[in-house]
Amino acid sequence: MAAKGKVIITCAVTGAIHTPTMSPHLPITPAEIAEAAIEAAEAGAAIVHLHARDPADGRPVQTPEAFAPFLSVIKQASDCVINITTGGAPTMTIAERVRPAAHFKPEIASLNMGSMNFGLFGMLKRFPHLKHQWERDYLSNKDILFRNTYGDIEHILTTCAEAGTRFEFECYDTAHLYNLRHFLDIGLVKPPLFIQTVFGIMGGIGSHPDDVMHMKRTADRLFGSDYRWSVLGAGRAQMQVAAMAAAMGGNVRVGLEDSLWIGPGRLAESNAQQVRKVRQIIEGLGLEVATPAEAREILSLKGGDKVGF
Repeated sequence: MAAKGKVIITCAVTGAIHTPTMSPHLPITPAEIAEAAIEAAEAGAAIVHLHARDPADGRPVQTPEAFAPFLSVIKQASDCVINITTGGAPTMTIAERVRPAAHFKPEIASLNMGSMNFGLFGMLKRFPHLKHQWERDYLSNKDILFRNTYGDIEHILTTCAEAGTRFEFECYDTAHLYNLRHFLDIGLVKPPLFIQTVFGIMGGIGSHPDDVMHMKRTADRLFGSDYRWSVLGAGRAQMQVAAMAAAMGGNVRVGLEDSLWIGPGRLAESNAQQVRKVRQIIEGLGLEVATPAEAREILSLKGGDKVGF
C-alpha cells in the first residue's frame, strides 16, 4: 500500500502513557523532546508525532505554550513532517486536547476514532517505586474512559478544517474503523485516509497476528484504495507488529510513546534507536523508507511551509 514500496516511519517520541520513573531515556523537557525528534528524523522517521510534558515533573500537558519551544527547534533543524496530538492524555477534555493543533495548524494531527476504556494499571507491577505522586494516581486509575464521541471527533475535524490539517486516524478496535467510515460518508474527511491501527493497549484490540489481520481486512473492505495503512504495537509487540505490517505493504510507527524497550529486558536508549531497528527490518524485506517529501506526497499533505509555527 505504501506508494512504490516506500514505507513511512512515524516516531512518537514521548506520548502520555509512560512516566518519568519508567525510563531515564524518556524525553521530558522541550530540549529533550526536540533533540529526540531531530535524531529520529535523521535515523529515518519521515513523521514525528509529538506530545508535551511539564519539565518539572514530566506530567502530560496540552497547552500551546508547552509545544511552542520544541516545534520551532524541530522545524528549523529538520524537514520531517510534524504531527501534533489531539489525543493528549486520556484524562483531558476535548477542548484541552485540540488546542495545540488548532493553534499551530500542523500538516497532520492525530485523531482518536472512538471512546474506550484505557487501562494503564498493569504497569504498576513492573514499576512499583514511582518518583512522583501524580504517576501513581494516574497509573492506578481503573476508571479512565478515553472519551471520543461523535461530537468530539466532529469538533476536532471542523476546528482544524480551515487550516488544511489532515489526520492520522488512530483506531484501537474495529468499531473505530466503522466510525471513520461514517465521517467519510458524510464528507467530513477525504481520502487518502492515513489510518493508524493500534494494537496492545488495554481497552483496545490485542496484538496477536490474527488481530492485525482482522483490522486490515476490515479496513480494506471499508476503504479499499482510499486509505494508507500504518500500525503501532504497544510494549513488547512493537517490532513484531511493525514487521508483520511492513511485509504486508503497510507503514509503521515506533517510539518511546509506544514502547520503552529495544529488546527483552533492555530499555531503548533513544527514539532513534527504535527507528534504526525498524528501518533494518523494512530494508531487510527489500523495501525502502520514505523521505519526508515522499510521505507528504503519499498522504497529500499541505507542506511544511503552510503551518503556524
